[in-house]
Amino acid sequence: MGDTATSDDLTAQAAGAGGRATLSRIAREASVSVSTASKVLNGRPGVSPDTREIVEQLLDRHGYSRRGGELAQGSLIELVFEYIDSSWSLEIIRGVEKVARQHGMSVTLTETGKRGSTGAGWVESIISRKPVGVILVFSDLDPAYRRQLHTRNIPVVVVDPAGDPGPEVPAIGSTNWSGGMAATRHLIELGHRRIGVIAGPMDLMCSRARVSGYRSALEEAGLPLDEAILRRGEFVPEAGRVLALELLQLEDRPTAIFAGNDMQAFGVYEAARSLGISIPEQLSVVGYDDVPPARWVGPALTTIRQPLIEMAEEATRLVLKLRSETVDNVRLDLATSLVVRGSTAPPARPAA
Repeated sequence: MGDTATSDDLTAQAAGAGGRATLSRIAREASVSVSTASKVLNGRPGVSPDTREIVEQLLDRHGYSRRGGELAQGSLIELVFEYIDSSWSLEIIRGVEKVARQHGMSVTLTETGKRGSTGAGWVESIISRKPVGVILVFSDLDPAYRRQLHTRNIPVVVVDPAGDPGPEVPAIGSTNWSGGMAATRHLIELGHRRIGVIAGPMDLMCSRARVSGYRSALEEAGLPLDEAILRRGEFVPEAGRVLALELLQLEDRPTAIFAGNDMQAFGVYEAARSLGISIPEQLSVVGYDDVPPARWVGPALTTIRQPLIEMAEEATRLVLKLRSETVDNVRLDLATSLVVRGSTAPPARPAA
């Protein structure tokens, strides 16, 4: 069955007299049929990679932007994770779905399966679904992919950016530096002086900011920074467990550990249990994020609340706003806060 151009494609063609790039002009320059160019525009299969690349380059070169009402009347928001594997992910989903429901829209979840990479065919799949907008839970979006989405008038917003998405990509984050400082200050105020930290991957902007806040709190209190009690690992419980075992078996072990997220903190709990170290009597632990399980572990976890649901809600409102408005240089960081529970206490006094 042959392909036909969609209504917004035909509208774009009709605008050619006004000097704008048309799909027929792009097809002519690419030496392909309009139906083939339409397949590329709409993310449909049946086009060779070389031809698709040629058409994409021409779309970008001519600043083509599809017009018409098809996308504006859509009802789908695309939410893209690298991995959907924790309570953290569920909080983001809850926030996006809440705002989507308020606008009578649905949410489609996509998992790329690899940190820092979206994989082949990712953008084509999204384009074929024609979402009204895309919310990314990572920030390393290839510029070529960004241009492809822009060409289709599909706005993109990043929530909790891992890196610096650039001023042209709107992003909603949180005050990670302040969170790291608040966590460390809390432990210092309890009397801890040897505070270990298990950070997330240092190629992530949030990890670097939290460690920077930790360093600033130590400096503010006149405490030395000991790199021997600083560890880095993935934001998963097993990393927290393994790295906490290293810290807790040091001859001069820390009396408190600030974990880069709650998942790592749960791993710290397991490490302490395996060594017969009681929390908080012999070890204080602070996490980060305040995911729901944090209040149910024993003892309940003191943590930094990152407003994940609110961040996701703001990202969704913004991506919907971008359907009809152009917004540049948007970066909103929501406030974090310390939530004190049962996992922190003054350090035990050394035996006489």
